[in-house]
Amino acid sequence: MRNVRGVPERTRLVDVAVRAGVSKSTASRALNNAPSLSIRPETRQRIVRIAQQLNYQPHAAARGLRRAQTGVLSLVIPDILNPIYALISRGSVHRALEREFAVLITEDMVPEEADEVVVGLVQTGRVDGVIVASAWQQHPLLCSLGRLAVPHVFVLRTIPGSGRNIMSPDEEISGLAADHLCDLGHSVIGHIAGPRGLSITDRLVAGFRAQAVLRACRRAFVVESEFSERGGAQATERLLSCRPRPTGLTTASVGQAAGALHAASKLGLRVPEDLSIVSCVDTPLVEFLGPSITAVSFPYAEMGAVAVDALIEQLLGGEPRDALVAAKPEMIVRASTGPPA
Repeated sequence: MRNVRGVPERTRLVDVAVRAGVSKSTASRALNNAPSLSIRPETRQRIVRIAQQLNYQPHAAARGLRRAQTGVLSLVIPDILNPIYALISRGSVHRALEREFAVLITEDMVPEEADEVVVGLVQTGRVDGVIVASAWQQHPLLCSLGRLAVPHVFVLRTIPGSGRNIMSPDEEISGLAADHLCDLGHSVIGHIAGPRGLSITDRLVAGFRAQAVLRACRRAFVVESEFSERGGAQATERLLSCRPRPTGLTTASVGQAAGALHAASKLGLRVPEDLSIVSCVDTPLVEFLGPSITAVSFPYAEMGAVAVDALIEQLLGGEPRDALVAAKPEMIVRASTGPPA
């Protein structure tokens, strides 16, 4: 059973307590046979029976750890309005709750400020570990995390060689997007990439270019921009000034795809008759744009869940490790793509 896209649901201690009609603390002490607990034997038996029926799996090691820790994880994201980070946040929050942790979200708009906030949380003992979704090689937070020796993982935006990356198959995702355009007959295509210097930008560009070469495209242009709607609109105008003009575009974000739609309309181009658009990220929003956007679907909520599990492993004494989310991207064809005119 799954409670959000790609996030398996796990029975919590509070579920057992509610079903048994007792407090969470009573349920916990009954399941752990606490000697000081004054409770009737039939009540204890009922709690144990309900826990078995619900397949409750207590995290004994985590409970022992949290007696000396906060039970709070920090999640650092670059843009709270970006749908991909909303999905990662949701997956992180849900999995953390299942494992009886809470998540404190920090928006990393100014790197120096984010570094100061997270370091303050760690030094004052208010968080146990950090999930970083806004990493880049020169980010000041990376040095601080290493200096403080705080457990941490990188998700989506990864740091090569760190050995603590939670990764998605980004080259496969952008390759699928480019391949879809080629299947429709587009031979001059463009990719609206993210900002230079980000690992996810490099991987998406690599997948796009590799597929363009494999499919023998006449031209394959790449323009870098912010992940926002404005960035997508500006990048689209630049791509459409190239010669020969691209007839199909892929975008690294949903915001860029919306910006591409806006730019096409502003230039008097019809989508998909004059320009096809594919987003490398799928969210419910793109289905309700006009026209709806063809997109590559991937369970980014699962990335957040895997990041929480990997971080808690470190908190329990395990070694950091890289993890690739074991899910296949899927092409969702909608109204924004068609054969070139």
